[in-house]
Amino acid sequence: MSDNGLIEFVENPNQKYLFHRGEGFAVDTLPSGTRLLYPRPPLPPIPNVEEATEQATEHPLDAPPLSSQLRPGMKVTIAFDDISLPLPPMQTPDIRERVIGVLLRKLGEAGVDDVHLICATSLHRRMTPSELRRVLGRKIYNAFAPDRLYNHDAEDKENVVFLGKTEKGEEVELNRRAVESDLLIYVNINLVTMDGGHKSVPVGLGTYRSVRHHHNVHAMMHSMSYMDPPNSELHHSCDRMGRIVNEHLNVFHIESTLNNDTFPRFLGFLQKRETRYSTWDWLNLWVNRKATDLLPMGLNRKIFANIFSPYGLTGIHAGRTDPVHERTLANIHRQQLLQVDGQADILIIGVPYICPYNVNSIMNPILIYCLVMGYFFNFYRGKPLVRRGGSIILLHPFEYKFHPVHHPSYIDFFEEVLTDTRDPAVIEKKHEERFATNPRYIDLYRHSYAYHGVHPFYMWYWGCYGMDWIRQVIAVKPRSEEAARRVGFLTASSLRAAVEMAREGAGPSPQITVYHCPPIFMCDVH
Repeated sequence: MSDNGLIEFVENPNQKYLFHRGEGFAVDTLPSGTRLLYPRPPLPPIPNVEEATEQATEHPLDAPPLSSQLRPGMKVTIAFDDISLPLPPMQTPDIRERVIGVLLRKLGEAGVDDVHLICATSLHRRMTPSELRRVLGRKIYNAFAPDRLYNHDAEDKENVVFLGKTEKGEEVELNRRAVESDLLIYVNINLVTMDGGHKSVPVGLGTYRSVRHHHNVHAMMHSMSYMDPPNSELHHSCDRMGRIVNEHLNVFHIESTLNNDTFPRFLGFLQKRETRYSTWDWLNLWVNRKATDLLPMGLNRKIFANIFSPYGLTGIHAGRTDPVHERTLANIHRQQLLQVDGQADILIIGVPYICPYNVNSIMNPILIYCLVMGYFFNFYRGKPLVRRGGSIILLHPFEYKFHPVHHPSYIDFFEEVLTDTRDPAVIEKKHEERFATNPRYIDLYRHSYAYHGVHPFYMWYWGCYGMDWIRQVIAVKPRSEEAARRVGFLTASSLRAAVEMAREGAGPSPQITVYHCPPIFMCDVH
């Protein structure tokens, strides 16, 4: 399908359109002339994942075949992406279970029995046993947990090794088991172009001392798009760190890409365009909308958390990091990149219920801010989808609510830091270190299921480039106006009122665009 077929303009002002609005749905009309951008349909999946994995590992890019690198008595570590990928979680068997299953068979056939599996959590929360069991399958979990299957601990000083500094002075620390292994195999899921490459090992198995060099205000403000690695200082820093890693470790990288088949069949109407809805689709939407409106938000969250995506594998490559990642980016672009002519004055987004940091949790106000201004704003190559000085309108319940186990430092950040200032540079200088080194947060990160104390700061920095670019962000009918305003957003009582607010100062005929998701996609803006 051509890109023109994925872009529509509103001709009938009475036509209703669907917006994913967190743990529910909104239906509204749009002004005539509004441009709607739709994702590409799912690419056909590779039918045999195990066969494709075998092919990739035995015919790797710029590296010897995996089987030729294996010998009895060697020490091998397999690291894999954590629960932040993919989104929503995929139907079982997870791609990580299938790929790692092939690897374990090959290791067993070669007589390699010193094998550890490490979930590369970086500064994210630990995965629970049930979450690990779901991702890896019961058989792998039972064979390796807990001694040989565990979460990376960035605060375990005895099991972290300093590898050196880059030419820019960036310190590289890494998980000891990975460093001391004869072979480190990293198993990626690349949902978006920001994932993978040298962002995997130095970040996923790194520490605060390392991550702080690129998860900071300077790097974010010098990353023209986090989704366009050649123009991202975040990725340039990770690349420099990756070169240090490769001087010390033998890394065999496996990266997989998925199609955007996001919804199971009973919710398939969510991937259709409203102008193509059947009567049955509208009835299905009406029933689901009424149900989510009537049910408590907590119950809606539980229901949505148990909707799993039937993704299909679109590619898998193995070998040295750089050539592997080049193929990966091309595959993601094949599924996600949409050619768009011209920027919008007003961008409307229905914000979903999930982001990388609230799986089985709550989308708190800081995560909403990060998802809109850090992720959705950056789903572009070339130029931002919204012009400088434009407006963003978002639809989401916007609760003043936090998960007390997963996000304790977020609560204190919201109550203490954002009531002091929203300026990211001041926040970084004045508050970051005391959160990052707070013994309570460190203990909760290591022994409970909390994100690292510094994590809300990174979510705040993630949105700083977008907030500097646009004029205003307007939240439609938030449940907590106070929460929306504290993160710097304006509020409106309806979508129509938000559009009228955004029109002010936008010129006589502002271009209004709707980014229609999920599924997610990336815009190549000319």
